[in-house]
Amino acid sequence: MNICFFLFSGFLNDYHLFRLLILIIMEAKFFRFLKIVGVGYKARAEAEGRLLFLKLGYSHEVELPVPPAVRVFCFKNNVVCCTGLDKQRVHQFAATVRSCKPPEVYKGKGIMYIDEVIKKKQGKKSK
Repeated sequence: MNICFFLFSGFLNDYHLFRLLILIIMEAKFFRFLKIVGVGYKARAEAEGRLLFLKLGYSHEVELPVPPAVRVFCFKNNVVCCTGLDKQRVHQFAATVRSCKPPEVYKGKGIMYIDEVIKKKQGKKSK
């Protein structure tokens, strides 16, 4: 995934977010970006990237402890970045986060990778 994509796509239009992204790139070798789509769906990272809280339309917040080799950052409240030195652990944690609310094929809501394309289904046709 090219970092310039995030600079020109509107995800990182703030100077401070740009500096945070540069720090992530210098610190970690592997990263995975997740996008949260849906009304009221939010994410926040606490305890220096060791806890991830997700609001996904359930009656409670989903709390995910982050493995020791992985750090989590939230850009805005709908873009999550998982970084680390171990590729397998970073991708496994990103898959765990995605499995909390996989994307729907009818509305397109849920958690998806930034570069993932969801083909939407048409749904029922009325007469």
